[in-house]
Amino acid sequence: MQSPGTPQASATVSTPQKQGTVLMVDDNEDLLRAARLFLKRHFAQVHTETSPHALPGLLASEHYDVVLLDMNFTKDVSSGSEGFYWLDRILQQDPNAVVVLITAYGDVEMAVQAIKAGATDFVVKPWENQKLLATLLSAMRLGQHRQELQNLRVRHEQLSQDQAQPFKEIIGQSAAMQQVYTTIERVAQTDANVLILGENGTGKELIARAIHRQSLRHQGPFVPVDLGSISETLFESELFGHMKGAFTDARAERPGRFETAQGGTLFLDEIGNLSLPLQAKLLTVLQSRQVTRVGANKSRPIDVRLVCATNLPIYQEVESQQFRQDLLYRINTIELHLPPLRERADDVPLLAQHFMQQYSRKYHKNVHSISPAALTRMQHYHWPGNVRELQHALERAVIMSTQNTLQPEDFYFNTRPEGPAAAASGQSAELNLEQYNLEDVERILIRKVLKKHNGNVTQAAQELGLTRSSLYRRLEKYGI
Repeated sequence: MQSPGTPQASATVSTPQKQGTVLMVDDNEDLLRAARLFLKRHFAQVHTETSPHALPGLLASEHYDVVLLDMNFTKDVSSGSEGFYWLDRILQQDPNAVVVLITAYGDVEMAVQAIKAGATDFVVKPWENQKLLATLLSAMRLGQHRQELQNLRVRHEQLSQDQAQPFKEIIGQSAAMQQVYTTIERVAQTDANVLILGENGTGKELIARAIHRQSLRHQGPFVPVDLGSISETLFESELFGHMKGAFTDARAERPGRFETAQGGTLFLDEIGNLSLPLQAKLLTVLQSRQVTRVGANKSRPIDVRLVCATNLPIYQEVESQQFRQDLLYRINTIELHLPPLRERADDVPLLAQHFMQQYSRKYHKNVHSISPAALTRMQHYHWPGNVRELQHALERAVIMSTQNTLQPEDFYFNTRPEGPAAAASGQSAELNLEQYNLEDVERILIRKVLKKHNGNVTQAAQELGLTRSSLYRRLEKYGI
């Protein structure tokens, strides 16, 4: 006769592929060893632990598809109270956890009580291996279905909110923005590729998201990619995916951004940053509507809507042969020009009010208004960094303010003369560098070199001794 803590021998159930992670907690080390030897043939990972006190730390550092938890530890042999206590602790830490309770003294009443307390299922020692495996696989599938249902519910709620407020994230009522809204409404329902042109900080990604929300693909994913932050060596892997072992760090097969965006919208930001060789690779994919993962021989069809954006004078880039004309034709079926903030000064009060409220809540400040003098000054400021600069200005003002109403002195405005205005007034930056800090000097130098090369970023970067991507980061930093 077998003891209650020893599993009975039985025919094992084979699984087509190892998947899932199981955590088993029991104070019987022999039982843990036997269960682990059996379960590791069917699950990707099987972790065992003798003390339930380790549960909080384990759950905080690892996701487990199923937790197999003993109901009785050394302090309490048969009542199951310890198991119910730790079940409650697990569900407090992770309400979606899938827990199967085990005991050597179970009965129907305790099983019902365990299910009511939040357990997914209940097994009795000694178990048959086949029944144990079936119970764990069923519990894991149930957990996956619960998660899928929760994801669908959240996604449905988000979609409902998005449809009710198509431009909820975009703030502006000026004539310039009304024209942008009209263009979005006209092009969103089509599947045409869109190119968004605009300076840094104008909100190009918000426009791309608005196009996606109002498109026929709104139930599909929106996948943004900052091409300026992807190195040339990782470009193909990031966008097209890779197979396991394709290169040193490719430890697992992974889809690229094109596949991730399948059925939805792929947003390629800062597309003007791509080098000519990478432009050629992107153009090939757009023409064939297929991607080939790095290390693979077979191509995969793609079905995405493409929205691109750049802050560069893209037509000048084409003329200087820094951007392929055939690629430009592919991505700009529709062009949308996003106006800089200085061209929609009427929107400044709305934006300022929005950011003031946002940062008042974030920093627990009792700031509830902006003085007319401060608003007037903001409307007359040129905002070289656009909405992003305005946002940072409001954040700083809220943090530094000691009053309920923001005043002009709460804001920092760069009033130093720059560009043509400075030259016209005879105030040469070259003759007065001692009054500037290092960042000012770098900004002035970049402006000077760009002007010298008529805005050609590649030539300016060469003269400055920088890479194109490094120069672009500085252009964004200084709002140039």
